[in-house]
Amino acid sequence: MAVDRLRNLLEQAFPGSEVDVQDRTGGGDHFQVTVASARFDGLPLLEQHRLVNQALAAPLGDGTIHELRIQTKGSQ
Repeated sequence: MAVDRLRNLLEQAFPGSEVDVQDRTGGGDHFQVTVASARFDGLPLLEQHRLVNQALAAPLGDGTIHELRIQTKGSQ
């Protein structure tokens, strides 16, 4: 399932972080991801989202993800 694949990729990229992945429409290609990681501390929002996009580069590139909504949080 795509949700599990995305969660695994995010957990690998952000070990020890809180990761949540939701299939927003039930169709398996529109996702909401939330990542809370100390790695985001001090980074602007744009850079935080770039890190998430890098972690999900493969499913973004192969069309698994049609739409992605990202929410990030630092540890503070």
